[in-house]
Amino acid sequence: MALEMKVPSPGESITEVEIAQWLVEDGDYVEKDQAIAEVDSDKATLELPAEASGIITLQAEEGDAVAVGQVVCLIDTDAAKPEGTAPAAAPKVEEKKAAPAAPTPAKTTTYATGTASPAAKKVLAEKGIDAAQVSGTGKDGRITKADAVSATPAMGTPGTGSRGTSRKKLSMLRRKVAERLVTVKNETAMLTTFNEVDMQPIFDLRTQYKETFKAKHGVGLGFMSFFTLACVRALKMYPAVNAMMDGDFMISNDFQDISIAVSGPKGLMVPVIRNAEHLSFRGVESEVKRLALRARDGQITVDEMTGGTFTITNGGVFGSMLSTPIINPPQSAILGMHNIIERPIVKDGQIVIAPIMYVALSYDHRIIDGKESVGFLVAVKEALENPEELLMDNNVLRALEL
Repeated sequence: MALEMKVPSPGESITEVEIAQWLVEDGDYVEKDQAIAEVDSDKATLELPAEASGIITLQAEEGDAVAVGQVVCLIDTDAAKPEGTAPAAAPKVEEKKAAPAAPTPAKTTTYATGTASPAAKKVLAEKGIDAAQVSGTGKDGRITKADAVSATPAMGTPGTGSRGTSRKKLSMLRRKVAERLVTVKNETAMLTTFNEVDMQPIFDLRTQYKETFKAKHGVGLGFMSFFTLACVRALKMYPAVNAMMDGDFMISNDFQDISIAVSGPKGLMVPVIRNAEHLSFRGVESEVKRLALRARDGQITVDEMTGGTFTITNGGVFGSMLSTPIINPPQSAILGMHNIIERPIVKDGQIVIAPIMYVALSYDHRIIDGKESVGFLVAVKEALENPEELLMDNNVLRALEL
């Protein structure tokens, strides 16, 4: 019996997907629930598991766009499993054939015009200059070492390095991300405001409690929990930053679902921490770890990346000093974290060295005014520079559940 495998619906409003990669070959024997393909939707890359065991016949090619419900392969469930089936072979890697060596010119002692001395040849080769482009000043026009040293390549002359190009179609996910980013730039009144944060108080708390925190809860005490809870506090103070546009209406939310940008094998993913206002430091760190692992392993679902009300992105992990993050639609604001660098600042009239992070808030000026955006970022700064009072209610042990 041939079982028809159809493309399941990855999520609401998704009507088609793209076959990103077949993980098996036509005619292979597959086991039930074995991952047989990776499919790209406009929101995520998901694995397609085999619905039964048997011999598989592929009905679509890699790169094909297929509708939800379309048959992409057949599985012959009556086929017996081959005896002594060898483990799946490693992906074939196309070997690059070495270019045939250029024929070695016959040695000659003739000092004809354009002939370079051995020393001159070496200098010209290092510069990537053809001897035919150099006028020699030696006997019979021979190119001397001095000629080679003074020679310069002609304008626009290609060097000796590789000049190859390649063409690769973007995945459906990457194309959708590109489309959304351009739409945001074109359809929102996006503006960015900046501030700086002295991270020393958080450094001190982490130095004192991170080992105990990890030993008890099994997760590290990172920066993301401080930033998430600081944003939750600021969003309650400035609810317009937690709102979004819908035509001529503004939708306000009485909850804080915080989207966090994480880097996955297929690109940037933005899973959501639901009801972050109810989470403790331990709760935030546990959820960040869980979502980051699922994104890294390609297990993140569309539902886990849908419905956030505010986004935090951390370009600092890649070394970014400052940026203007792009809003994650339909949200109205996004906070950008950056790297932490020791910088001289003034405290109590004295110049001191402190670990400083620049932060940026990009926001939709259609519904968020300058007063609210600046006030929100100042509230985040205040909470991060005084976490014990503003985020921990002056009880560190209780806040960290130690």
